[in-house]
Order: sequence, then structure tokens, then C-alpha cells
Amino acid sequence: MGRSGSSLDVGIVLREALAAACGLTGAQRGVIVAVDEDGAPTDDVYCSGFTETECRARAAWPDAGRSFAHLRSLPGPLRVDDYASYLRSVGIEPLPGLPHTFMALGIRHGDVDAGHFLLGDKADGARFTAEDEETLVLFAAQTAAAIGNARAHCAERRARAHLEAMIETSPVGVVLFDAANGRPHSLNREARRIAEFLRVPDQSIEDLVEVILCRTADGRQVPPAELLAAALVDGRNSVRAEEMTLCVPDGRSMRVLVNATSIPGDAGTVVVTFQDLAPLDEADRMRAEFLAMISHELRQPLASIKGSADILLEENLDPAETREFHRIIAEQSGQMRRLIGDLLDAGLIEAGTLSVAPESADVAALVEGARTAFATGGGRHTVMIDLPAGLPPVMVDRRRVVQVLGNLLANAARHAPAATQIRVAAAREGKFVALSVADEGRGIAPERLPHVFARNVAAGQAGGHGLGLAICKGLVEAQGGRIRAESAGTGHGATFTFTMPAALDHPRPATGPASATREPGEGARVLIVDDDPLTLRFARDALSAAGYAPLVTGVPQNLPSLLRAEKPRLVLLDLRLPGSDGIELMALVPELAAVPVIFISGYGRDETVARALDAGAVDYLVKPFSPTELVARVRAVLRRHEEPEPFTLGDLVVDYARRRVTLAGDAVDLTATEYELLRALSVGAGGVVTHAALLSRVWNDRMNADANLVRVFVRNLRRKLGDDAASPTYIFNVRGVGYRMPEAAATGAG
Repeated sequence: MGRSGSSLDVGIVLREALAAACGLTGAQRGVIVAVDEDGAPTDDVYCSGFTETECRARAAWPDAGRSFAHLRSLPGPLRVDDYASYLRSVGIEPLPGLPHTFMALGIRHGDVDAGHFLLGDKADGARFTAEDEETLVLFAAQTAAAIGNARAHCAERRARAHLEAMIETSPVGVVLFDAANGRPHSLNREARRIAEFLRVPDQSIEDLVEVILCRTADGRQVPPAELLAAALVDGRNSVRAEEMTLCVPDGRSMRVLVNATSIPGDAGTVVVTFQDLAPLDEADRMRAEFLAMISHELRQPLASIKGSADILLEENLDPAETREFHRIIAEQSGQMRRLIGDLLDAGLIEAGTLSVAPESADVAALVEGARTAFATGGGRHTVMIDLPAGLPPVMVDRRRVVQVLGNLLANAARHAPAATQIRVAAAREGKFVALSVADEGRGIAPERLPHVFARNVAAGQAGGHGLGLAICKGLVEAQGGRIRAESAGTGHGATFTFTMPAALDHPRPATGPASATREPGEGARVLIVDDDPLTLRFARDALSAAGYAPLVTGVPQNLPSLLRAEKPRLVLLDLRLPGSDGIELMALVPELAAVPVIFISGYGRDETVARALDAGAVDYLVKPFSPTELVARVRAVLRRHEEPEPFTLGDLVVDYARRRVTLAGDAVDLTATEYELLRALSVGAGGVVTHAALLSRVWNDRMNADANLVRVFVRNLRRKLGDDAASPTYIFNVRGVGYRMPEAAATGAG
């Protein structure tokens, strides 16, 4: 037992103790179960006399935990002649195959539970005696000491590993020197990096120590041996935070901050730390660069103000010229005010004293506030807003979020051509709402992405983004969010996304009069296509106030991509567009066949309205129209398309509300894709539904979907409906175009 207790391998100790205890007591079966610091059994289980099957069954015993808890609650050893009966008497269901005679004792190391020692089935059916119990107590104490020693050893190794990892990953170089010969015997990663910089190829670190010199700030050159000797004076640290330059004979050098100390109780070892001061020099350089940038940014508007003021004072100008110079002064003064505000914010962020006042805010209202400020501030880019329905309110400082969005919009406008769009989108990300601003500008090179939020990256530099993005980062992080930049590379635009905590415990703010009573289709995306910015703004504001999610564009060429990407529920389409005609677009853009279209136009002649409706439009609005009329028309169309009546064609009935299809009263078993195909065809009954429209509506334009796939599913659908392709009743082929179903009224009841 003494040999077992001296081993650090706890497994060996426990197996030997178990074997010895079984041998001395005559037990045919024995188990030692180790527990963790919380008293829960671990995977360390040692068995004797059990088959592998019995061990697995014991491990899966549902009441094992209760059994161990009961044994742990006993004041001393347990010795019984019928273990199964004993367990039932304390309310525990025994496991089949448990020992008959039984003896157990908890293993304790000090005041901590270490496990359980169990013995059972004494040879020849005899009972366990008091002497056997004393033997069990003796071996339990031995195993407790072994487990305690092993835990202490593991804790010591773990603490040592943590300390070594901390030193190894430290940004400060750490070297342990032998004080007797001045040679290093241990270096961390940063110390090895410094040595690699100073030594020549094939030179060992020991040889480097022989030639290196430490030059102090006053010009003295100190050999490493003198530095080590100073650290050993009176056993105290006599070299503390002294700036030195490490020099080697070929002229290379490195400026470092040096500390040297002896280790208490180990006079033969000196610890020397080296902190590379190059990053601090770089910080000073960046600070000077930052001040130069700010000086340049402030000097430019100041020069414009000074020049305009001088001309106003010295020249006789006509009123128009005077107003123009006043406008320049006001504009440049506003620019200086914004720059000074950014500087103040940057200082507060740097000092960690920026204050925010979070409150529940509606995302749409925040975006609209930033968009309005951008437009009134001279922004020439079209801002397309894409906010999905059902976004929760966010807990933010409203003014600060509008400031972030304004900075991101200004940044996008600065880097993207005026003819391109800036897109603002939102999405849920767990407990956050993410807002993104995307441009189609020059993009960001991959190596610059990690640095775009650095405050010293001047806007005038290639790929620079000015102080605004650094302000954005500070404002977002002060409110518990994160900000990131993404770009596919130079020439591919950039997207900046920041997150805001969702106000999950707050009700959604009302967005307009219609919010009190939600109507069918409310919150749906509505795409507005018009080249008149006033109409776009008017329609967007009216639909936003009614609870819809409008998307706007003045470029008809963007219509196909927007329909595919955004999946709007309805399109408001101007009849007259630059270079195209709305009625022509109905025929040229197949995606329009899958969505209801309302024409908006200043032309109200009957024949024009008739042409539009014949082209497939569901309604026609003549400009000017009121917000009430616009919202009412949109709501009526969405209601019809959201809740269509069941479709009946002969024996075929499609119940859209229940997603149920019957044929002569019998349910038809359709796959999800087959049902969506039948729904698309029946909703468009009476007209032709093209292959492209079906691919868009049923397959969402997946890359592997084509007209052949549509034909395969139509063939399967016809088979399930009992329809004959040669003489169809329900689905008719329009060669080279698509398919059609007759209108329900065309066949009546039969």
C-alpha cells in the first residue's frame, strides 16, 4: 500500500487498492467511482469481478446518481446482507445483477468528496464482518490520499501551463539568464523575435549575447553582463523601466524598455524583459499624421470662408453674387462645425467618456431621418431603402444612430459615382438588428479592410475613409453593437454593417395611422418604379406611414434584378420611363408576370388605361393622387392576392387557405413544389404563365432550375390530376412560352 500511495498515476493506485481490498475481505466484486469537485461521478470507474456488459449496464443505471447521493449522506460505512432490499427501503429502484451482500464507504479527502468504494458478494455467500469494514476504511483512506495527491499534482501542472502560456504569448520579451555565465536559457516568443531581428544568419542566441551592447539614454554602453550584475545587487531589482537601445556590430539596433530582476530564492537566475518601443514610435507617427489630416481638413473650409468674406468686403457685387458668397460661407461654416463635432466625438471616444442615452426607437424612423438629412445636405445619390416587415424596435441613442447612418451615407457617396445607387438594408441577427449601407463604388482592397475604421486613415489617401468611420465605430460600440466592413475588392463596391440591440421587451412603435388595425398585406414589400423623385418620395412616405416596406428606383433597367432579389409583393410602375414604356416592360420583363402591377401615370385617357389593363396590370392610378387613395388601392390589390377564393375547375378544387387540393372530393397528395406549381397556374388562370414566371415564383430562380425542370413537374402534376397531355382538361401547353389553365367560370360546375 505504501508503494501504491507514492504513485502519481491515480489509476494504478485505485486498481491496486481495489484488488487488495477484494483479496483481504474476500469480496468477489468491487467498484471504485471517482467524483469531481461538485460530487458528480466522473468517467473514472474501476471495476473488479464485473463483465463488460455489467459495467455498461451499471453506467446506464437511471438511479445511479440517487444511489451515490444516498451513500454520501451516510455518516459512516454501509454494510448490508441484501443490497437490493436495502435500496428499495430507501426509495431507490435497484439495478438487476447488483451484489447481494454489500459494503460501501465514501472516499473523502479532507472535507471534499473524492468518490465511493464499493465491495460485494463475499466468497461462499458469507457476510461481511466488522474486520472487513475496518479494511474498507483503511483502503478508502489510502485511495482518498492518492486522489487528493493526483488532483493537487494536476492543479499544479495546470497552473504551470497557464503561467507558461501567459509568458509565451506576452507582447513583452522575457529572457531567463544564468547569472553565473550570463547566458540565456529560456526565451519567450517575443524575445525570440527580437533576437531574430538582431542576429545574423547561423549566429546562435548565445553568440548574440556576447556581441550585443545596451546603450542607455545618456549614451553609455552597457554589456549584458553588467546589466545582470546590477540586477543581483542586494537581491533587488535595480534596473527598472530604463529605455535602452540594443546594438549589434553591423549597425542594426532596436529601441527597447528594459527591466531586470533576480528571482527571490533563486540567486542564480535573472529575469530580463524587453519591450519593443517601435509600436510606440508608430503611434507617435500616426498621431502626427492625424493632426496633419485634421489641420488640412479645417484649413480648406476656413480658406473658402476667408476668401468669400474678403471679396464681400472689398468688391461691389450684384445681389446674386452676394447671395452666392453668403451661401459658400454658410456651407463651409457648416462643414467646419461638422469637423469640430467629429473631433470632439473622437476625443470622447478615445477617453472613454462618450455618453449615450438609449431608448426604444423604430428602425424605419432612424433610416428615414438619416436619408432626409443626406438628401437635404446635398446628397445626389439615389438611396434605396429595403426594410423587411416585422423588425423589432431597437434600444439606441437615436441621435447617435442617425449620425452613424449619415456618416456611412456620406462615405458611400464620396466613393461611388453619382449615377449609382446607395442601398440601406436591415435584417435580424439574433438579439440584434443589423443595418447595412452598400455602395457601388471603388471598393476596398482586402489588405485595407482591417484598417478602414482607424482614425488616422485620411480621406485624401488612396483607399482612405477619413475620420467619419472611426466615429461610427466608437458610436456603435458605445451602444453595445459592432460594425464591420465587407468588399469583394477594388472596383466592386463596399458594404458597411452595424448592429443595434433589439428592444425585445418593448412594443413596436406605431408607424402611422394604419398601425392600430393591421390590414392584410401590411408590412409587405412594394417596389415603386418612377423617374420623378417627387413621386418616389410621395409614394414611399405614404406607404411607409401605412406600415408597408417600400423600395424605390428611378432606373427601369434595375427592375429585373430588384424583382429577383427583393421579391416584392406588388409593383407600382410608371407608364412613361426614360428610354422605355411601362406596357413594354410588362412584356419584356417575365418576372412581372409573377407579381401584381399597378400603373401610375399622368395619362388618364380611357384607351391608355385599357391598354395597361390588357397588358396585365391589376389597377391604374392617375396622377395626382392622394396618400389615402394610393394606400387603399394597394391594400385592395394585396388583399385579393393574399386571400384568393378557392379555385374550382370542374372536379378540381384548390383551397389556398388550407393548402388542400381535391379531385371529385378526394384529396390529391402533392409535394410542396407540385402544390406551388398548381397554385401559380391557378392564380393566373385565364392567362399564360411563362416558364420564366414559374421558375421565379416556384423555384426562386435557383441556378439549377430551367424550363426542362418545369416540364418534368408539370408532367407529374398532370398524372396526379388524371389529366391527359394530348387532350387536357386542366393544364394546357402554350408551346415555347409556358402553360395556362382555363378560368373557373369557363367550365361552370361541370
